[in-house]
Amino acid sequence: MPDTDHASSRAESAAPEQAAAVRRTRFQDLEVKVAHLHGDEATKPPLSRRELRQLGRVRRFGAAGAILMAFAALGAGAQPVLQNPVTGMRVFGLPARMTTVSLTLGITGTVMVMLAWLMLGRFVLGSFVVQSAPRRISRGQLDYTLLLWITPLLLAPPMFSRDVYSYLAQSEIGARGLDPYALGPAQALGVDHVLTRTVPNIWRETPAPYGPLFLWMGEGIASLTGYNIVAGILLHRALAVLGVLMIIWALPRLARRCGVDPVVAVWLGAANPLVIFHLVAGIHNEALMIGMMVVGVELALRAIESSAPLVRGNLLLMLAGVLIIVLSSTIKIPSLLALGFVGMALARRWGRGVLSMAAAAALLGAVAVTGIAAMSLISGLGFGWVNTLGTANAVRSWMSIPTLAGLATGQAGVLLGLGDHTTAILNVTRPIAAVIAGLIILRMLFSTHAGRLHAVGALGVSMAALVFLFPVVQPWYLLWALIPLAAWATRPVFRVPAIAVSAIISVILMPNGAEYPAWTIVQAVLATIVTFAALFAILYSRSAWREFFDESFRGHFSPQRT
Repeated sequence: MPDTDHASSRAESAAPEQAAAVRRTRFQDLEVKVAHLHGDEATKPPLSRRELRQLGRVRRFGAAGAILMAFAALGAGAQPVLQNPVTGMRVFGLPARMTTVSLTLGITGTVMVMLAWLMLGRFVLGSFVVQSAPRRISRGQLDYTLLLWITPLLLAPPMFSRDVYSYLAQSEIGARGLDPYALGPAQALGVDHVLTRTVPNIWRETPAPYGPLFLWMGEGIASLTGYNIVAGILLHRALAVLGVLMIIWALPRLARRCGVDPVVAVWLGAANPLVIFHLVAGIHNEALMIGMMVVGVELALRAIESSAPLVRGNLLLMLAGVLIIVLSSTIKIPSLLALGFVGMALARRWGRGVLSMAAAAALLGAVAVTGIAAMSLISGLGFGWVNTLGTANAVRSWMSIPTLAGLATGQAGVLLGLGDHTTAILNVTRPIAAVIAGLIILRMLFSTHAGRLHAVGALGVSMAALVFLFPVVQPWYLLWALIPLAAWATRPVFRVPAIAVSAIISVILMPNGAEYPAWTIVQAVLATIVTFAALFAILYSRSAWREFFDESFRGHFSPQRT
């Protein structure tokens, strides 16, 4: 009998160890799978003359789509309720009087730009079947193409979102000396105010969810433009373009640091239709947040991964990078996550022990606290923004895994006659998702410290976990993860889904940032299908386009020809 008791006791004591071993194995499997996403990538020779002619056709095709988008935005874009400059104009006011036609042109233009981006991939990755390009477009050629596609949208009305009108109203609240973190536009400015009228109804009573740096810049814009909505939109778009330029600067440098071809990284990250549509045309402040984040990561890692001692100029470079990351989080808070991976890279340089992690955390934490506190005080907006970070959770987004699970379960309960318990279910699924995201991020941090994953790749994977397990996910949130991953992940198991998701998600939102009557959408979609069928038939009848389509989608490459 005593032997039996001892055996039982040993079995009970071994059970927690076995469970811990299983958990360690699962985490190791996750780490191995993540590490498999990366591989060094070689550069390729320049395009042949024949391919340059094909590139010219693709450029013009995408530029034509961007011009269609810009013209359609005059009627189908997220135009202001008041101060619309094209109202009453004979030509430029015509799209607003032809809703279905404008919507058709807008959808057609977005699909054309998206398809042009996919066709441009022929000169970056090669065939979508074999993904082995014998030659590759240069950075200058890619940058020129991106500039060509963005330019028509710079003066167009906002598209795909009305958030810029919230930016204008919240900035005006701060410019008046009121607290945008306590008052919504309707309360602070009045329901009939020119800036409040165009703010979406769901956000009129809501305080600002953005950081003090962004609203401080918005206050500067408000002081320059007053109640002029068009001028305010153009200046906010200038900020968004500045953010995109930061991405274009940092992304190829991060790619070289990770052994990835910069051209591929820029094509997948900066030239992505999600960037063109939602950061440039949509004027989202994610452009500044992501741009500052990746610039800060590049500067910090340049110092940390340098063979030179981490003193004087090198130390100042690292601290400058860290400060830029901190300031990016005072636009939107998620970018602060990058600080953890810079800290782990620093701790790895100092040594792999706990003391090195504590020292790196203390140094970077001091910079973070100082930077956030300084910006909150210098802007005059205080710390109220900390209390409004969850404002967007009021939206139920189908792209969020925990929210989708809660909505589906709640709807199933309604169908089964059990009542609508969606809110109660969301209160369970969202915290569980947050815990899972936290565990993934923690594992990525320790993998960075151990040297098993590069900081850029681990950051991208962590951002992906944060995005998909976040309570609210908008299409442009995908760029939080996609841009750092574009500089690190090279395997088809990442790139193929990333390309497919980018292409699909980029064209699913309506150009006006809201909904149209169902019949109007149906008419516009049918007209778009007919337009593309005719366009494809015309292009495919020409031998030059037919050869290009065959090479891109059938996996066949013609030999080098001039």
